[in-house]
Amino acid sequence: MGVDPTARRSRPSKTPGVPPDPHLWTFLRVEGMDPTNKAVERALRQAVLWRKTRGGTEGGAGSPFVERLLSVVATCRQQGQNAPAYLITCHEAHLLGHCAPSLLPRGAAGHSAA
Repeated sequence: MGVDPTARRSRPSKTPGVPPDPHLWTFLRVEGMDPTNKAVERALRQAVLWRKTRGGTEGGAGSPFVERLLSVVATCRQQGQNAPAYLITCHEAHLLGHCAPSLLPRGAAGHSAA
Protein backbone atom coordinates (compact mmCIF):
# COMPACT_ATOMS: atom_id res chain seq x y z
CA MET A 1 0.00 0.00 0.00
CA GLY A 2 1.66 3.23 -1.19
CA VAL A 3 1.50 6.75 0.17
CA ASP A 4 -0.29 9.34 -1.95
CA PRO A 5 2.45 11.93 -2.80
CA THR A 6 -0.09 14.75 -3.27
CA ALA A 7 -1.46 14.17 0.22
CA ARG A 8 2.05 14.40 1.68
CA ARG A 9 2.73 17.73 -0.07
CA SER A 10 -0.42 19.37 1.30
CA ARG A 11 0.47 18.71 4.95
CA PRO A 12 2.36 21.34 6.95
CA SER A 13 6.07 20.71 7.38
CA LYS A 14 6.99 18.78 10.48
CA THR A 15 10.68 19.61 10.43
CA PRO A 16 12.00 19.44 14.00
CA GLY A 17 12.70 22.89 15.44
CA VAL A 18 10.94 24.75 12.61
CA PRO A 19 7.60 26.23 13.64
CA PRO A 20 4.81 26.17 11.02
CA ASP A 21 4.41 29.44 9.12
CA PRO A 22 1.20 31.12 10.32
CA HIS A 23 0.93 33.10 7.08
CA LEU A 24 1.14 30.12 4.74
CA TRP A 25 -2.61 29.53 4.58
CA THR A 26 -3.79 33.16 4.96
CA PHE A 27 -5.39 33.10 1.49
CA LEU A 28 -7.86 30.50 2.80
CA ARG A 29 -9.01 32.79 5.62
CA VAL A 30 -8.98 36.16 3.83
CA GLU A 31 -11.51 36.63 1.05
CA GLY A 32 -10.04 38.09 -2.13
CA MET A 33 -6.43 37.20 -1.29
CA ASP A 34 -4.57 35.59 -4.17
CA PRO A 35 -2.83 32.32 -3.24
CA THR A 36 -0.05 33.00 -5.76
CA ASN A 37 2.75 35.55 -5.83
CA LYS A 38 2.31 36.51 -9.49
CA ALA A 39 2.50 40.25 -8.77
CA VAL A 40 5.86 39.79 -7.07
CA GLU A 41 7.11 37.53 -9.86
CA ARG A 42 6.12 40.13 -12.46
CA ALA A 43 7.87 42.88 -10.49
CA LEU A 44 11.07 40.81 -10.26
CA ARG A 45 11.04 39.70 -13.90
CA GLN A 46 12.95 42.78 -15.20
CA ALA A 47 15.66 42.34 -12.56
CA VAL A 48 16.07 38.64 -13.32
CA LEU A 49 16.24 39.26 -17.07
CA TRP A 50 18.76 42.08 -16.57
CA ARG A 51 20.97 39.87 -14.39
CA LYS A 52 20.83 36.96 -16.84
CA THR A 53 21.62 39.06 -19.93
CA ARG A 54 24.21 41.37 -18.33
CA GLY A 55 25.98 38.86 -16.12
CA GLY A 56 25.42 40.80 -12.90
CA THR A 57 28.00 43.22 -11.50
CA GLU A 58 31.68 42.90 -10.73
CA GLY A 59 32.14 45.24 -7.78
CA GLY A 60 30.81 44.83 -4.27
CA ALA A 61 29.04 48.18 -4.45
CA GLY A 62 27.53 47.41 -7.85
CA SER A 63 25.06 44.77 -6.74
CA PRO A 64 23.33 46.84 -4.03
CA PHE A 65 23.18 49.79 -6.45
CA VAL A 66 21.54 47.67 -9.15
CA GLU A 67 19.14 46.11 -6.62
CA ARG A 68 18.03 49.54 -5.44
CA LEU A 69 17.78 50.99 -8.91
CA LEU A 70 15.69 48.09 -10.19
CA SER A 71 13.51 48.32 -7.07
CA VAL A 72 12.89 52.02 -7.73
CA VAL A 73 12.05 51.33 -11.38
CA ALA A 74 9.63 48.52 -10.41
CA THR A 75 7.98 50.71 -7.77
CA CYS A 76 7.62 53.63 -10.17
CA ARG A 77 6.13 51.32 -12.79
CA GLN A 78 3.69 49.89 -10.23
CA GLN A 79 2.61 53.41 -9.20
CA GLY A 80 2.41 54.73 -12.76
CA GLN A 81 5.28 57.17 -12.20
CA ASN A 82 8.00 58.07 -14.69
CA ALA A 83 11.14 56.37 -13.30
CA PRO A 84 13.73 58.55 -15.13
CA ALA A 85 11.92 61.71 -13.99
CA TYR A 86 11.87 60.42 -10.40
CA LEU A 87 15.60 59.60 -10.53
CA ILE A 88 16.39 63.07 -11.92
CA THR A 89 14.35 64.63 -9.09
CA CYS A 90 16.31 62.52 -6.57
CA HIS A 91 19.63 63.65 -8.05
CA GLU A 92 18.57 67.30 -8.02
CA ALA A 93 17.48 66.96 -4.37
CA HIS A 94 20.86 65.44 -3.53
CA LEU A 95 22.73 68.29 -5.23
CA LEU A 96 20.68 70.82 -3.25
CA GLY A 97 21.19 68.96 0.03
CA HIS A 98 17.53 67.97 0.30
CA CYS A 99 15.98 64.58 1.04
CA ALA A 100 14.90 62.45 -1.90
CA PRO A 101 11.16 62.40 -2.58
CA SER A 102 9.34 59.46 -1.04
CA LEU A 103 8.18 56.52 -3.10
CA LEU A 104 5.66 55.55 -0.43
CA PRO A 105 2.07 56.02 -1.58
CA ARG A 106 0.28 59.00 -0.05
CA GLY A 107 -1.27 58.10 3.30
CA ALA A 108 1.06 55.11 3.82
CA ALA A 109 2.52 54.58 7.27
CA GLY A 110 5.72 56.57 7.63
CA HIS A 111 4.96 58.84 4.67
CA SER A 112 5.07 62.50 5.52
CA ALA A 113 3.39 65.01 3.27
CA ALA A 114 5.91 67.47 1.87
